[in-house]
Amino acid sequence: MIKNENGSIKVIGWAENVRNLGGLAFITVRDINGKYQVTVSKKSNEKLFEMIPEIKAESVIEVNGTRKDNAKAINGYEIIPDSLELITVAEQPVPLNLSDKVESSLDKDLDFRFLSLRKPKVAATFRVQSTVSGAITKFFEENNFYQIHSSKIISQATEGGANVFQVLYFDKTAFLAQSPQFYKQMMMAAGFERVFEIGPVFRAEPHHTSRHLTEYTSVDMEMSFINSYEEIMSVMEQLMLAIYKEVKSKNAKDLEVHGVKLEDPVIPFPRITMKEAAGILEKYGNKLKEDGDIDPEGERILGKYVKEKYGSDFFFLTEFAWSIAQFYHMKKENDKSVTNRADLIYKGLEITTLAQREHRYSVLVSQLEEKGLDPEKFKFYTDFFRYGVPPHGGSGTGLERIVKQMLNLENVAEATLLPRTPERLTP
Repeated sequence: MIKNENGSIKVIGWAENVRNLGGLAFITVRDINGKYQVTVSKKSNEKLFEMIPEIKAESVIEVNGTRKDNAKAINGYEIIPDSLELITVAEQPVPLNLSDKVESSLDKDLDFRFLSLRKPKVAATFRVQSTVSGAITKFFEENNFYQIHSSKIISQATEGGANVFQVLYFDKTAFLAQSPQFYKQMMMAAGFERVFEIGPVFRAEPHHTSRHLTEYTSVDMEMSFINSYEEIMSVMEQLMLAIYKEVKSKNAKDLEVHGVKLEDPVIPFPRITMKEAAGILEKYGNKLKEDGDIDPEGERILGKYVKEKYGSDFFFLTEFAWSIAQFYHMKKENDKSVTNRADLIYKGLEITTLAQREHRYSVLVSQLEEKGLDPEKFKFYTDFFRYGVPPHGGSGTGLERIVKQMLNLENVAEATLLPRTPERLTP
């Protein structure tokens, strides 16, 4: 924290580095906004100079003094202290090197998360994430979406699969929500027309990759009275553009720390059908999986292909096979083997799944049965569709994946404050 008052300056922060050159000492003080140089002269203030040996790295100090221009100092000025208070003393040695110049393992960074967040690059990551989250909220509110907060303790698995965490709920078995899907659609049945939610979702999937978490922050939206899932894609395009503009405006220094230069994405994003994708991948020695889905390597290949051909970091992969669709996805009108679903791929990584939903009650129940699911177990959900539901669709996007790709991070855990994986439950 830094304050300028009546010509004086006050800085409260962490003593990142202390250099004692005999008659002159330099303290680098760090706070959330940056770094400041405090210069203590033995000749000018012997009492303060005698405190220098007491100030250990990462101790919290308060400095009151005057600003003096110095082209060689951080920010082009130094602070000459009139008073210096040692607020808390950090134990030594600090178990983590907090300089961006010294690499440490991700596991160690996460073990000492309260310390690794002091690293300039890590702090920059989460300042960017804060801006991204704020930009999303701002965009949806400006486009007449209502924010909702749905329950994360549910009685039935949203996706109908086994990748759910069971919770003992008094004398019943409950689950942690895989997504707010059913509740978003409930709001469409309720007449809210446009809703969004930013909140945690849970996936009990034993993945050990740089792209998966067992808990992540999902950006969900749902909108009514659509004629095509193209309308959902259009909203996602505008959302990503809004995010870019906001981050460029508010996080120029943070982007510089990461060595990233953002250029506004050009709308519309390219579209590639799964059928077209299969042909492209074959040329690069890859192919769709047996179930008709695409693997991570395929996403990377297509991301590189789109970048080279269209100059875009984004593209939509469209027309997914019904065989890998969720039961609530709408089938394509003139080809029932594919669905009105698309994934948004960002720099070779899927960040969003979107689809037009099946809103016709009888068709929805039929599709449940077609997927081998018991309609009775989903009655609370299918009841939404018995009393008039508009055509609608929506999307789910991983917040951490947006940040990972934007900042070119190696692992999605780097964009997660407290990652949860099959191996990690702390801190």
